[in-house]
Amino acid sequence: MRNWLGQTAGGLPRTFWYLWTGTLINRSGAFVMLFLEIHMVAHYGFSATFAGLVLGLFGGGMAIGSLIGGVLADRWGRRRTLLASNVLLAITAILLGLSMQPVIVAVLAATFGLWNGLGRPAFTATMVDILGPDKRMRGMNLNYWAINIGFSVAAILAGVLAHAPHMTVFLMNAVTQLAMAALVFTLVPETTPAVKVEALRVPGNISDVFKDRVFMAFVLLNLGLWVIIETCKLIPIAMHQRGLDPADYGTVIAVNGIMIVAFQLFVPKLIKARKRNSVLTMAAILVGIGMGSVAVAGTVPLLMLTVVVWTAGEMLHAPVSGALIADLSRTDMRGRYQGVASMGFTLANFVSPVLGGMLLDHAPAPTLWVVMAALGVVVAIGQWLSGPARERRAASLTQKDHHGVRVEAISA
Repeated sequence: MRNWLGQTAGGLPRTFWYLWTGTLINRSGAFVMLFLEIHMVAHYGFSATFAGLVLGLFGGGMAIGSLIGGVLADRWGRRRTLLASNVLLAITAILLGLSMQPVIVAVLAATFGLWNGLGRPAFTATMVDILGPDKRMRGMNLNYWAINIGFSVAAILAGVLAHAPHMTVFLMNAVTQLAMAALVFTLVPETTPAVKVEALRVPGNISDVFKDRVFMAFVLLNLGLWVIIETCKLIPIAMHQRGLDPADYGTVIAVNGIMIVAFQLFVPKLIKARKRNSVLTMAAILVGIGMGSVAVAGTVPLLMLTVVVWTAGEMLHAPVSGALIADLSRTDMRGRYQGVASMGFTLANFVSPVLGGMLLDHAPAPTLWVVMAALGVVVAIGQWLSGPARERRAASLTQKDHHGVRVEAISA
């Protein structure tokens, strides 16, 4: 056990553990959108289409915020961007709790998403800065573990707070955002690298990232996978339509976090000897099968079983994807690459609920879930075919990271 713990968590820098703790605090308070998912149809009186639009605007805001945050992380600094993100999130959470008017809720959800997306590239770029190529997989896996410990807590709290005074949920979220800001302010240094290369290179801009075909192919495949996963946010609406209590969604989705908390730390050893594109292909198949099975899951226990299947795919995908994104990023544009990669995830928060809400309202009940199963097959094929080119690029950039570039952390 001592050896396993050393291999899993040993030798990582202190700043990593500060960030890890911040992830735990931040994600434990991320029950605002879960609260809205549960209550928008049942208590706010929104239609499935409008509820999907609200969730989609949150995702769209995150996508835009990720792009802006990527640029700010490189130009303004990781630390400043993280501080701004968390303070603005706290303010917006309070404003969101003060209104139940549809249009205002929609606008504030988009704004909340914008600030949420703003900090993501800076946070991930900071981790990549301090970990280096040899420790990225372990660090990303541990951080993903923390995300899901926090998410499990948030899911349980969303159920517990389902009948609490309305404003309580939003005030608690604001407190966690401010706690994260305080942690960054007091303990996390600025890590934006000072890059020195043997041959000078003209600094790039974010359009260069979009021209990187190998990287963008991977971003699009990740988007496809996360479109499937984020469809889970519509399960409360499907439950309401089937006569089940949407408040039980907290129990259903908690399975996702509990599985990851219990087993995620064993994933790196499980996949260590396997090719990364093989792991990503299997992950897409599991996610597609799991979410597609919602079409025939008519009880809470069966819905929990579908979560088990797609969570297994998510667990395989997350550490491999995080390490690959870092490996495929130019050191001098790390924030921008992380911003575009984050956009690929956050855009799913727009696509899934908007299109999914419309399908739930206007198409036969199983349609949405069958479409997700088909998308899982498409993503699996794409991961398998694009894997060799992706690995060649990653190997080339990782070698430069070791030999051609010197990175110096700028002290706070």
